[in-house]
Amino acid sequence: MGCSGCRVRFNFGKVLSKVSVFFTMLLIFTYFFYCLSGLCDSAPRALYSQETLDYDILDDHRRLFDDLRPSPRLLPDRNRTASADAEQVDAPGELDGAKESAQDGGIPVSNTFGTKRFPQAIIIGVKKGGTRALLEFLRIHPDVRAVGAEPHFFDRFYDKGLEWYRNLMPRTLDGQITMEKTPSYFVTKEAPGRVCTMNCQTKLIVVVRDPVTRAVSDYTQTLSKNPGLPSFQSLALKNFSTGLIDTSWSAVRIGLYAKHLENWLQHFPLSHFLFVSGERLVSDPAGEMGRVQDFLGLKRVVSDKHFYFNQTKGFPCLKKPEGSSRPRCLGKSKGRPHPQIPSEVLQRLRDFYRPFNHRFYQMSGQDFGWD
Repeated sequence: MGCSGCRVRFNFGKVLSKVSVFFTMLLIFTYFFYCLSGLCDSAPRALYSQETLDYDILDDHRRLFDDLRPSPRLLPDRNRTASADAEQVDAPGELDGAKESAQDGGIPVSNTFGTKRFPQAIIIGVKKGGTRALLEFLRIHPDVRAVGAEPHFFDRFYDKGLEWYRNLMPRTLDGQITMEKTPSYFVTKEAPGRVCTMNCQTKLIVVVRDPVTRAVSDYTQTLSKNPGLPSFQSLALKNFSTGLIDTSWSAVRIGLYAKHLENWLQHFPLSHFLFVSGERLVSDPAGEMGRVQDFLGLKRVVSDKHFYFNQTKGFPCLKKPEGSSRPRCLGKSKGRPHPQIPSEVLQRLRDFYRPFNHRFYQMSGQDFGWD
């Protein structure tokens, strides 16, 4: 009987020992679980993975007029770092989530995406001169960031204010140039003073073309949208028998380059202008782009290797970039065939423009050879 009691006590001790070991192991496991969980929570998270960013700067012109503001981000240049003290401007109406994503764990990362700045250079004209081609060619350059659509701030939306305008600009990093193009600025009387109010050091690019050819191209574009438009000669001439030119028609008035330049020279010195030949931009795009890059203080990156001539369109196209399946040409509206205009009407226009062209050659210091 005594031995039986000993066995019971012995077995109970073994059970108690196993239970103690079990609870000890459970406590140790729980301790390590919480330690590891805390370690994971305290570990620094990656701020942003640049590999997941997919912002296409060539599509910003499709998004700009969605409330007239572009996407707030641009693909950052991995070889550059933005200035830590650069002023950040949020586009009006930005989603709260986009603002919150600018911080993670109290660490600001908005500079990763650059800063919205006023443009240091503007393509101010002229309509149907080749401004779209110039802008697309410039956007190949890694140090150029440009708004794709035409903001029309200095002629149509000036009452919205300069901050509204800056919010339209793409984000840029240090060393990059912000640009926009609105060809109607060149012929808008108020535009020079308004641009100077923003920054009198702004560089101004004017793409010019034979004013007679430009007028016909302008008419052709309008005709494609309005097939019922009167004939070119009825719009260009006040009276066919007298041959007087109607300068109230915008297609004619835009070609008076000397008069428009006089307005700009009241606010900016000639050294702030670069006059690009629309004809040479077609025949020698790399040569003209070399001049443009020099004027903007950029390294000559855009060169012959980027272009090939499209015989069908009659325009240079950009060779396909690496990773793309096809080359990039300008839109269907470029290279559109012109209607037949009576030769005597064209000659009267040439005679009319000749003195204005010569005056423009003198003012710009360039002979464009339109006569």
